[in-house]
Amino acid sequence: MILASDVVTSTTPLWYATRATGVIALVLLTGSVVLGILVQVRFATDRWPRLVAIGVHRNLSLLVLAFLTLHILTAELDTFAPVGWFAVLVPFLSAYRSLWLGLGTVAFDLLLAITVTSLLRTRVGHRWWRLVHWASYACWPLAVVHGLGTGSDTTQPVILGITAVCVASVVVAGVWRLNSGWPEQAGVRVAAGAFGALVLIAGVAWTMAGPLRPGWAARAGTPVSPVVQSSATAGATALSTTGSASALGSLPLNTAITGTSTSSTSARDQVAVTIDGSSVSGTLAASTGSSQ
Repeated sequence: MILASDVVTSTTPLWYATRATGVIALVLLTGSVVLGILVQVRFATDRWPRLVAIGVHRNLSLLVLAFLTLHILTAELDTFAPVGWFAVLVPFLSAYRSLWLGLGTVAFDLLLAITVTSLLRTRVGHRWWRLVHWASYACWPLAVVHGLGTGSDTTQPVILGITAVCVASVVVAGVWRLNSGWPEQAGVRVAAGAFGALVLIAGVAWTMAGPLRPGWAARAGTPVSPVVQSSATAGATALSTTGSASALGSLPLNTAITGTSTSSTSARDQVAVTIDGSSVSGTLAASTGSSQ
């Protein structure tokens, strides 16, 4: 009895939902940041009054929060990645890619603070609202880095393209903001522009050397346990669908196997576990894969 299969177990409906809501949230957050900058430079036309920009900016911010909530719920319900509910609000507690997921938590906390103070603006006062609102300039880049570092489809052209458009949009809006009112506070504007350029260069360099390079899943801090458990589940499913599992006993498979096992990581961070050996009922040769 010879069995062979190649199964990717991370592309579940919950995985798709998590990635989709995360990408949508990033696009909406980018739009909110750009509109916020347009409000600051007092951009307005006959067809686009400033009050319209303010209203759309606020509504986009609420939509971002809604999609982030869905993003978090689907990530928690998907048992492939052990995130943990405490890690939703407290950063760097998750066992799954702790640093990169923690940056997303920080971005979420900042967005919560911005939203709450905006809703209570008349009570907290303009000074405190403005001070907290400056956190949006940190919230957005943290969300971008979180998506690149945690996303398991970062290398996909569509995801890279969307991220590049988001970054380009904020960069153009930021340059516009720095040029608006020039040369007033020229020193502050130059320093802010230089800092922004350094952050952009560092971000591009990190992306090229990190998430876009093979083996990023392991370097990002992906624990071994989800990969092993998912591979075992995939192997059991593969045995069941071949119609030959009865020779090895009922599933889940619980039998002694003598032989060898090997694992390898592909260029797209897909871990393949190959088991080649013999059980009490025959010979087993199975290959299962699990995308990190």
